[in-house]
Amino acid sequence: MAITMNAKDSIAAPLAECFVTIDGNRYNFMQAINLEATITKNKVEVPILGQTGRGHKSTSWTGTGSATFHFNTSMFGKLMERYKDSGEDMYFDMQIKNEDPNAAVGSQIIILRGCNLDGGTLTKFDADAEYLESNIVFTFEDYTVVRPYDNLNGML
Repeated sequence: MAITMNAKDSIAAPLAECFVTIDGNRYNFMQAINLEATITKNKVEVPILGQTGRGHKSTSWTGTGSATFHFNTSMFGKLMERYKDSGEDMYFDMQIKNEDPNAAVGSQIIILRGCNLDGGTLTKFDADAEYLESNIVFTFEDYTVVRPYDNLNGML
């Protein structure tokens, strides 16, 4: 019989935590609805003598992310205003924790360092909406896996 994952080991999505650190101040980003950060390896094709196919070599990486949140904070608009007024680009860190007490994998904590906004919503309204939400798109310069998930039984 094949070993399979137990349904309880899937991570309950709304139990995450997110903190944003700007200028040494740590904010609980409880307005967040969703967030995704991805890493992309940049590769070059490498010609190899004696074979018709080309190899691939990783040369660098790029970190990007996006988040949707309830439109009830001016945190990101103020960062963009600071850039507008002074030309000083703002970088901040984000710490994301995923944990579900029912899952055997424990928790995962990742810190995204050197986050930098691509832009953001300054103001909005929608007379037909039940609530307002906004989005940000950002890049990040580094990351640390502070605590990885544990392996599930049967993975090794």
